[in-house]
Amino acid sequence: MTSAEYSPAVLRTRPVATGHWRAFLAVAKHLNFRAAADELALTQSAVSRQIQALEEEVGVPLFLRHTRAVELTSAGAQLQRAVGPALERMDAAVRLVRQTAGRRSVAITTWASFASMWLIPRMEEFQRDNPGIDIRIDASDVQVDLDTSDVDLALRYAMPAGATQGGIRLFGEQLAVVASPWLLKSGKPLRTPADVAQFTLIEAGDAHRTHYLEYLSWRRWFDTRDLTKLQPQRWLYFNYAHQIVQAALAGQGLALARMPLIADALASGDLVEVLPGHRIDSPLAYWLMVGPRSAQRPEIKAFCAWLQVQAEATRQAIGDVPDPDLNDNLDGS
Repeated sequence: MTSAEYSPAVLRTRPVATGHWRAFLAVAKHLNFRAAADELALTQSAVSRQIQALEEEVGVPLFLRHTRAVELTSAGAQLQRAVGPALERMDAAVRLVRQTAGRRSVAITTWASFASMWLIPRMEEFQRDNPGIDIRIDASDVQVDLDTSDVDLALRYAMPAGATQGGIRLFGEQLAVVASPWLLKSGKPLRTPADVAQFTLIEAGDAHRTHYLEYLSWRRWFDTRDLTKLQPQRWLYFNYAHQIVQAALAGQGLALARMPLIADALASGDLVEVLPGHRIDSPLAYWLMVGPRSAQRPEIKAFCAWLQVQAEATRQAIGDVPDPDLNDNLDGS
């Protein structure tokens, strides 16, 4: 085929058939048309026609054909690097769809700290009682649109607003000063709010970058205690709530932690609440959002019912009393 036949004037823009790409990858792997034909269970001439058709579609030669060998052109090598992984991902997706076809499943989106600290530790009970339901948890800080995605439920952390319209309030939160029992054996007094300055204080590294994260900051705790000029021994910053709590568990300092996420650690004695009379309220709450296309499926109803039982236990553990003026939708109605 001459170079004129690949001139830009005859380039096409329609999608290339997947079969052409599979033939191309087989030839590129073996650099032999007969071996590629054997892999694909086709005749050698059929594979040759597919490659020729692909080259016409792309508009450039993809192989250099020698008497006893085949060699990828630079364009062919470029396409091999791009197309190979793409087809592998597509095949993997098809395998997953086939494996899960007909199975009941619940797909949940939430953020990493909530998944690891609250949701996953409770999942064993649901799985034990519902062995026929598969669970998929997508832990990401990116908010997923339930109207357009294949996710069934979202567990979100937000103030009551448009973002939670139609959602079910699971629980609110207070922030408490916590430490490991080991750290408290250091001998330093910790009887008044000002005593926290003798310790390393742990908080989110971006606590002062957004308005709502300011509610979670030590600086706000200082301000509400008339300690505006207080400076601790040192600061320790982390990106995520579970990292903050992990550092506190390891005795690395005092954490101003979210009560719903540490209730289990407090109950087990792994963490101790110090200055229990000095919690501060947070305007943020934890919400369950149900995708409109998922709400009536039995497995979704079962998971939501289980989730609200777990939420009630957390409300009891942290002493959460919802504001009656809020549209909390606690019963899911």
